[in-house]
Amino acid sequence: MKHGAFAYTWDIVGDPAGAERIAGLGVSTVTLQAAYHSVRATTPWHPRHRIVQADHAAAYFRLRPERWRGRLRPYPPSWGVPDEDRFGTALAALAGAGLRAEAWLVLTHSSVLGREAPDLTVRNAYGESYSYALCPAQPAVHDYAITLVREVCEQYDVPALMLEACGWLGAEHAGHHEKTSGAHLSACGRALLSLCLCPACGAGLAGRGLDVEELARDVRAAVDRELQQGVPAGTSLDEALGRERARALYGHRGQVIADLVRDVAAGAGGRELLLMATDDPQVTGPDVGIDLASFDAPVDAYVLKCWGQEEAALAQVKAAASRTGVPIVANLTVLEDGHARIPALAADLVAGGARQLRYYHAGLGSPARLASVRAAARLKERQC
Repeated sequence: MKHGAFAYTWDIVGDPAGAERIAGLGVSTVTLQAAYHSVRATTPWHPRHRIVQADHAAAYFRLRPERWRGRLRPYPPSWGVPDEDRFGTALAALAGAGLRAEAWLVLTHSSVLGREAPDLTVRNAYGESYSYALCPAQPAVHDYAITLVREVCEQYDVPALMLEACGWLGAEHAGHHEKTSGAHLSACGRALLSLCLCPACGAGLAGRGLDVEELARDVRAAVDRELQQGVPAGTSLDEALGRERARALYGHRGQVIADLVRDVAAGAGGRELLLMATDDPQVTGPDVGIDLASFDAPVDAYVLKCWGQEEAALAQVKAAASRTGVPIVANLTVLEDGHARIPALAADLVAGGARQLRYYHAGLGSPARLASVRAAARLKERQC
């Protein structure tokens, strides 16, 4: 049973004891930040800092300017310990501690790039841009994501890539000072506001027989009814838009995501691809919404977020394992209340069909929460 933990480069770079401390959790694998969005994070153990304020999305690997020819170019980080190759430095430290490291790549989530190129971002039915969400249907975004992957694979000997935000981010975004929950939109209403109707997506949907202007009008009408009259948009996009239009939308999304994953695989040099996903094509977000049973791209494992209610997490893993032969990796968090249940939940998830486990997050957990990871990592496959 392979146990792994997520970690940021700033948990390790500048801390001689950082890698050994993660190894002490009993995990064999570290999912290490190579390209990541903005975040504010604690660093409880670091000898030089306690809070890292990562103000914009950045590449933590060595940037080679001559390799970036398109409009979108990643920014280097300007926080934490100065080092032009933080990913490489952390990678070497982890290897020295006997740990296997996989590159953690966030592909389409970058507010700084979205603000610079709003025409390349998700655009909702009202024509409003989500600056944090690059649209993967845009060729320039596709090329940017592929270049991120190739640069990591050409420069570093990592056995696997963990892909986050490999599709669309939607209306929900845990950033800024969010003031959107009071409108009390249903899950379907939020899904409608998450539909991207930028020119690239409009062309893709039109190619599947949809009248995009009519679709935008219908989305606006359904969202406004819910916001202004309290009339729910529906229980799903199938109900709100009609099954035929919803299927066309899912087909477009699935095709774009699959094309991106195929091109990632082509540039990955045979490395394992772990795709953060959920088995629901209506979903947008860092875990791409796809139909696991029919997704047609070379993926070595699906990483399912098993946060929140334990019963729902277990049901999700069981259902996914029954619908695909692709191995399932369960992503558990120690950051929520009830972390003491992590060892028992890990055992249940393995019994339910998970082949591997990843714990979020080695640098963010308190001593008691990391003790739960330690206890879970002691579980052997036969015990699970």
